[in-house]
Amino acid sequence: MFYKFALEVSPSVMTTTLMSTFQIDGVELGNLAASYFYAYLLFQIPAGLLLDKFGPRRVTTAAIVLCSVGSLVFAHSETLLVACFGRFIIGIGAAFAAVNCLKLIALWFPHRKFAFMAGLMMSLAMLGAVGGQAPLSALIESMGWRPAIQAIAVLGLALAIIFWLVVRDVSPVKTEKKSAAPRKISMVKSLKTIFKNPQAWWLSIYSGFAFAPVMVFGGLWGVSFAQEAYGISKNFAAQAVSLIFIGFAIGAPTLGWLSDRIGLRKPVMFWGTLLAFISLTLVIYVPHFTGFFLMFFLFLLGFTISSFLLCFTMIREITSTLLAATAVGFMNAFDALLGAVSDPLAGRILDLRWAGKLFEGARVYTVEAYKVAFIILPIFLVVSLLVLIPIKETYCKSDAAPDPLP
Repeated sequence: MFYKFALEVSPSVMTTTLMSTFQIDGVELGNLAASYFYAYLLFQIPAGLLLDKFGPRRVTTAAIVLCSVGSLVFAHSETLLVACFGRFIIGIGAAFAAVNCLKLIALWFPHRKFAFMAGLMMSLAMLGAVGGQAPLSALIESMGWRPAIQAIAVLGLALAIIFWLVVRDVSPVKTEKKSAAPRKISMVKSLKTIFKNPQAWWLSIYSGFAFAPVMVFGGLWGVSFAQEAYGISKNFAAQAVSLIFIGFAIGAPTLGWLSDRIGLRKPVMFWGTLLAFISLTLVIYVPHFTGFFLMFFLFLLGFTISSFLLCFTMIREITSTLLAATAVGFMNAFDALLGAVSDPLAGRILDLRWAGKLFEGARVYTVEAYKVAFIILPIFLVVSLLVLIPIKETYCKSDAAPDPLP
């Protein structure tokens, strides 16, 4: 998850560099970033099915290798098409990350620990996103973007070796799990079980709309916007935007613990999403913030929107352990879908509002153009709040049968 998120947000500190290197506009940059999400979307449900059938160790080791290979292709690309292909390969491998971790949590830890462990998982993931912001920006400035991405690819190969040597599919002390061997699951039956559950659909739709603003703002356009809107340097902007992910890293386990403590999921998700809406709206549309308040509200955005992660716990609570990866993959597909649509959409709006200014061969957009393009982000959060209405509270209890499959 750390590695996956570092790769996912890396374009955010290379927007002008990539636009200049490949001579592309905002839409094409959005499509380059979205190539990752296209693959991520296509492989979410297959990832869950494969993990449920063959287990995390073998499948995820191969997935990490794919991320590394995709990074090498991206680093050596000379055309936009090859660069998109590299990002697409990265997206295939990354599609297995969250599903793998939540599957392992379901197999190794008791149910009462799931929300807290999922929060810790996202803490490490968000630290990876932080690594893909200011530290990567500094690395790119010192050695160039191609060598920096090549170095990340080498780290991926090392991670794949460690994963294979360390990870085991099932806890030896949870002998009851051995009877639920993931290799005996019918893929068709798994999909039918998830598709027939209305709550799985509502939770997944909520997840997609709640998380999309984080990836559009924090994963691609936020650094450039902060530079223009607040008149700060690229490195300072990257540090400020990385506070979204630091806040997420702290908020995920904290709000997971709070939800377990009060025995409720929906109130935490509602207030978290509402405060995220307020924070993001202030950052985008209230001018003349000082650097301190910018960083505070970006941190608050990450901290509060981390409440959306509880929907992963909820979908686990309404499905069997046998279907854990498939259910999470189904939900993650909606996150990828919104990410795949939102990045190019924001880029299209920016291009339509472009005033013709260039800097080192890259398009420079006005603050007003960003404000128009970013209107979709608070709208997404409002939609996610509305989608919370038909979602049923689980009261932190699992209602799923231990094994719904023959």
